[in-house]
Amino acid sequence: MALPMSWDEWAQHDGLALAARVKRGELTAAELSAQAAAAVAKVDPALSGVVEIFEDVIDDPAKDGANLEGPFAGLPFLMKDLGPTMKGRLQEMGSLLMRGNRPAADTFLTSKMRTAGLNLIGRTTTPEFGVCSSADNPAVYVTRNPWNTDYTTCGSSAGSAAMVAAGVVPIAHATDGGGSIRIPAGVNGNIGLKVSRGVFSLAPHLSDLSGLVSIQGCQSRTVRDTAAFVDACRGPASGEFMPFWTTPEPYSSLIERDPPRLRIALSHEWGDYRATPHIAAELAKAGRFLESLGHQVDWALPALDYRAAFAAQTTCYISNFAQVIENLLAARGLDTPPADLIEPMNIRIWEAGRHTTFAERARMQAVFNTTSRAFGAFFEEWDIILTPVTALPTPKVGTKEYLTISDNPSVLDWFGNLWRNFAYTPLANLCGIPAMSMPLAFHEHELPLGIQAQAKQGNDGLLLQLAAEIERALDGRWNAGQKAQVHVTTG
Repeated sequence: MALPMSWDEWAQHDGLALAARVKRGELTAAELSAQAAAAVAKVDPALSGVVEIFEDVIDDPAKDGANLEGPFAGLPFLMKDLGPTMKGRLQEMGSLLMRGNRPAADTFLTSKMRTAGLNLIGRTTTPEFGVCSSADNPAVYVTRNPWNTDYTTCGSSAGSAAMVAAGVVPIAHATDGGGSIRIPAGVNGNIGLKVSRGVFSLAPHLSDLSGLVSIQGCQSRTVRDTAAFVDACRGPASGEFMPFWTTPEPYSSLIERDPPRLRIALSHEWGDYRATPHIAAELAKAGRFLESLGHQVDWALPALDYRAAFAAQTTCYISNFAQVIENLLAARGLDTPPADLIEPMNIRIWEAGRHTTFAERARMQAVFNTTSRAFGAFFEEWDIILTPVTALPTPKVGTKEYLTISDNPSVLDWFGNLWRNFAYTPLANLCGIPAMSMPLAFHEHELPLGIQAQAKQGNDGLLLQLAAEIERALDGRWNAGQKAQVHVTTG
């Protein structure tokens, strides 16, 4: 079948540009879907980022309810295999236990995506239950970094990040419970925004209060695609536990203006955790670039008890994931996790967290409160804090110390090891503040290094404005204009 565009032409378009061509009658949504499916076939054998393509919506983009008149006009969109469900489609959560799991209904956010005109064409890889740092278990799949396939994509939005970086689709679904939008965006050279609480609904299964740290979102290659996604998909379902908020102006128009002169703090020291000298130097370089744009930049850090904050977040993740696993077991009539179906560290997390007491969770919540108040006080003096996304170089595929196939007998030690690399992202989840990874730097091994900007709760638009200002200053050339080695335009 002849494709409507060359691969170079396909990769030059972001999602809104493709949608505009459909609206002008130059292309059809079916042609876009066919090209995206061909892109998956072209690069995924090297990357293993896609679990399944839905052939029926490739042929008929409106079949599952995508609103072809919406802002994205039938744009092909890949869904992380975790979080929002799709009626009648498999959702297997990166786990052998969940093979064959087929939800009966769309979740609320799924419906919002369809109304926005996104054609949900397939599922992307994720670690088991989204727990660990990479989708890297040979018994399920091993997702590789398109910049260098010896390295991981990190996670947990692993396959979505790989597919956007490889030019397969311009935008894809992602989720973030502790950095799972920003970390893979950072190591794959994408844009990744974790919004504040009260933006994307988790209905009907959770709320922003019961979910606590879970946030939905996307990976993209342009700021305007991310802004348009937020504009189109935000908002509450009925019966939310808390008020949802909006802005007087859509982000899609807000980002056309530069932000005011900002007070930007830099830090690569996050309690006991430090970036490597190279990563610290890349952060400083990003700071100098922002100074050149007219912003005030200096080194500063929120005054909080980082050890207490990391201990509380560890309690949060152990108890949260233990309950997720407990619920999945109960739904299958199981009392204990089958060792042949659930990865070893997840079994240990279940054992460690399933009897967490209310008192322990209350102490955890008290630390969340003091941590959030400390960030709030910091943002009275500063508009933005800039950190690296990771403290260490991207791991190679098979680096088991970060994986839930690890044989580490200690759950606490395993999480402590995660924080040594991924310390900069989770506190934003605990506090409900927005944070965004921008592809502004490179590691020593020449893989992308994301630079993260965080702001006070509700200042998501300011992060998008800053990113758009940077994008204009770079003439759109994120990643210094370089592309991944495995890409639709190569080979």
